[in-house]
Amino acid sequence: MGPNKYSVIMPTYNERENLPLIIWLLQDTFTQHNIDFEILIVDDSSPDGTLDVARKLQQLYGEDAIRIHSRPGKLGLGSAYMDGLERVSGTHIILMDADLSHHPKFIPQFIAAQAASGCDVVTGTRYRGGGGVSGWDLRRKLTSRGANFLASELLRPGVSDLTGSFRLYRKEVLQDVMRHVKSKGYVFQMEVIVRCKCLGYTVAEVPITFVDRIYGVSKLGAMEIVSYLKGLLWLFFNT
Repeated sequence: MGPNKYSVIMPTYNERENLPLIIWLLQDTFTQHNIDFEILIVDDSSPDGTLDVARKLQQLYGEDAIRIHSRPGKLGLGSAYMDGLERVSGTHIILMDADLSHHPKFIPQFIAAQAASGCDVVTGTRYRGGGGVSGWDLRRKLTSRGANFLASELLRPGVSDLTGSFRLYRKEVLQDVMRHVKSKGYVFQMEVIVRCKCLGYTVAEVPITFVDRIYGVSKLGAMEIVSYLKGLLWLFFNT
């Protein structure tokens, strides 16, 4: 695979049940495909003991493979990625969720798509070419579709899945984009991809299947939807 090294930045908050399986799937995928990697777990003081599980996984797989950054409270997704970016050593960055909704089996496809196109960013899409969602009821699917439709119409990013959070970046591209990003919550993923386009970076899409979280409670509620709509309008006027 050449000299490239892939750093996974994985924010966690109450992911004790999911962490062992997602870490096993990641290291298995990277090892099978002979990909140089590291996984940085950024934990925001999870009260469920996620950090203890992370430390046990670090002992199991080694400190080169699993790294941990523990933070003193729930500081938000955007800042977790920013903190993570300062601590990883890879040439490329993979951002994904810890709750098993993003399957690592798609990562080699992301890497291949980037190699084939020379693009700066690869984003997983649920809305093109065989992509989809498993485990969502109709209301969740319609909410997600509606959110993406609104975002696409307002922001015109040329990307089919703006709210997705499974992505591969060249490190220097993500570092540059992060300097311009203002939002911290659920709008963060959208803003990053819109800023990428504004700054002239190229984006490729790979169809993925998104699986609803197996353990724990989904963090999407009415307040998040209101925050999303506010953030969308803010992005519209500020990009």
